[in-house]
Amino acid sequence: MADPIIRAMDHYVILEPGKADRMADRAETAAWLARTLAAMDPVPGDLRHLPDAPARAAHLLDTACELEVGPGQRVQWYAVRLERDC
Repeated sequence: MADPIIRAMDHYVILEPGKADRMADRAETAAWLARTLAAMDPVPGDLRHLPDAPARAAHLLDTACELEVGPGQRVQWYAVRLERDC
């Protein structure tokens, strides 16, 4: 089980092969993961019990930081804390 503090994080860095790293908020990261999962055929076996891509994305945000999207190709997302100068 992931550390509960991860659920309190509002931003993620997204890493995709061949693309520049990017920052996204939780909603944008969930939407990106849902699109990524919707494009996968077949869906990873450990996610098939979940009803749809948004549910699978939410589960991954809470439990993982990496998804194999093809042979030897992985996407990753890491929760980050942004600090603001006051």
